[in-house]
Amino acid sequence: MTTANPNYAAAYQPYYLDVAPMIEALQFQPSDFEFKQGWLRHVPSRHLFRFDRKGKVVIDARCSCAGPAVAREQGEQLHTAFKAWHEYYWRPLEIDRDFASHFAEPNAWVRLFRDVRMAWRRFRRQAAPVTLPSEVMGVAPAE
Repeated sequence: MTTANPNYAAAYQPYYLDVAPMIEALQFQPSDFEFKQGWLRHVPSRHLFRFDRKGKVVIDARCSCAGPAVAREQGEQLHTAFKAWHEYYWRPLEIDRDFASHFAEPNAWVRLFRDVRMAWRRFRRQAAPVTLPSEVMGVAPAE
């Protein structure tokens, strides 16, 4: 018959993953991360992170470095750092990309279609060009 050591169970502390380096990376290297389809991705390591509604983090890594769970306190700190990163870095970047996409040069087919459409409109209108008197424009004749 074996006897259990009562001090072993009391001394056992679960091991938690230290995510302090990731919190610092979110703050000081925000360009190393991207957010897509609900997953935060650390581009250099290819690690993926997802936060549930309660702020608990799920880590998906191809290596075994992300096996242990994250401590509740550090998980909250990480979630807070993620929210700040998303609000102050990622969201403005998305808005800028979206705005810039409205002014991107279209491909050749779209440009050709637009040119044909505008030529058709000018042909159908056949209006005389609009002329304005020089007094309206405030233009003085050259001397």
